[in-house]
Amino acid sequence: MNNTITLTAPATANANRWMIIVTVMMLAILEVLDSTIVNVALPAMMSSLGASQGEITWVLTSYVVASAIVLPLTGFLSNVIGRKNFLFICAAGFMLSSLFCGISNSLVEMVIFRIIQGACGSSLIPISQTLLRETFPIEEQGKAMAIWGLGILAAPVFGPTLGGFITEHTTWRWVFYINLPFCALSLFMIGWVIPKVQAIKQKIDVLGLILMIIGIASLQIMLDKGNDEGWFQSNYILTLAATATFCLTYLIVRCLKSTSPIIQLKLYTNRNFMLCSLMMLLFCGTIFSFITLQPIMLENYFGYSAIAAGMAMAPLGIASATGMLIASRLMYKVKVKYILMTALMIASIGMWHQCHASLNASTSYFIVSNCLIGLGMGFFFVPLSTYVFATLNNKDIGEASGLFSYARMLGTSIGVSLITTLASQVTQISWHDLTAHITSFNPNVTAWLNAQNLTSMNATAVMRLSNAVATQSGILGFLAAFKTLAIILLLQIPIALSLKSVKLSSEKAIHADH
Repeated sequence: MNNTITLTAPATANANRWMIIVTVMMLAILEVLDSTIVNVALPAMMSSLGASQGEITWVLTSYVVASAIVLPLTGFLSNVIGRKNFLFICAAGFMLSSLFCGISNSLVEMVIFRIIQGACGSSLIPISQTLLRETFPIEEQGKAMAIWGLGILAAPVFGPTLGGFITEHTTWRWVFYINLPFCALSLFMIGWVIPKVQAIKQKIDVLGLILMIIGIASLQIMLDKGNDEGWFQSNYILTLAATATFCLTYLIVRCLKSTSPIIQLKLYTNRNFMLCSLMMLLFCGTIFSFITLQPIMLENYFGYSAIAAGMAMAPLGIASATGMLIASRLMYKVKVKYILMTALMIASIGMWHQCHASLNASTSYFIVSNCLIGLGMGFFFVPLSTYVFATLNNKDIGEASGLFSYARMLGTSIGVSLITTLASQVTQISWHDLTAHITSFNPNVTAWLNAQNLTSMNATAVMRLSNAVATQSGILGFLAAFKTLAIILLLQIPIALSLKSVKLSSEKAIHADH
């Protein structure tokens, strides 16, 4: 069965378009980098800001919560304020909040300015996608997305390494100060190359806005603090879950019934947009969980330094860049659904290889896994980021970009939270199982003690056995998490194959088959 889908070529494909890529890429990299680079600097911030280990995590949580609240509002705010004006405000706000984060002397000050930074930075990526979609004709968007995507994927990979280098050689404050010259340059570029789009008057659904802020904030805090608080054993988490469920359910009903909703949830009636958003949520949940867990495993159990762990992960970024460049050309010759299927298979093979690592694994072992996963990332993100908007009307692209980016953030939050919990629980179970076998009646224990010239009553023997059990159980927890991620990647293949096939071209009449 065939049906006709109308796509129009962007009207702003002009001589400045490559300068637009540089501008939006620089802003998007700053936002993604800032969400990861700070992690490494937290220990140094603790003593400087007088915060405990539990309190300092609000530096991360505040940024994520603010970003999550503003992201779905990107299309609405772009229309009301005007896209160029909104982008300028976001960049200026990000620059000033970075400055004030750097000079903060208390945790309260830091959290306040991180909230502003997260709110201002959140819309940079969806606005970037909208501008690329409108600036480049559809047949060139793969190339544009590939160049833009290099920074988006490289930033979270190299962010922790850069953060460690800055913290080690200067002070944690430079993690924020490094943003200032790039933001200043981007403000100049925005004024020079970004086309002005007239603002559109829209009615503000105040109740819907309040429900969205409370609901999303509760959801994000629950995901961020759930593992630390013991999930639903905590009244705090139960309260957050109940609040998020009530507010978001009411919001969904309100948005579907309203003629001027705060969020255009009706966009999800577009099958391709809905499926692409779901795939983005699941894929980011798996990939960024892996990016979060692998350096922790390498540093805690394999004795890597932060720099060495970063170098072991570098092939992930290099392979993803290679995959993007290949996919940007391939997507116009091969159906996107088949490229996405290939990407998921390659990434799952790399993840499966990762989940069989042992204590004797060399750096090259992890590099192989990272190359395969990175190649899958590159093959996945460029086609999906182009394809997700292919069947939408141009007037809906801004709103859709915000929702699509929120799928990335929500997927990452859910994935990291749940997979970290899984790794922690498997570690505890494995520790109990292994400890049960540490007895004088176990011939393996006796053989190990004899090889060490120790006895079971020796304090050194007890300490070494305890360390060995802790290390082995910890690794088993991480490997179980990686195996789960590999399975989740494979389960996305049927979703990819159920996408409609749309020819990516700027012709006005495009035929798509089911």
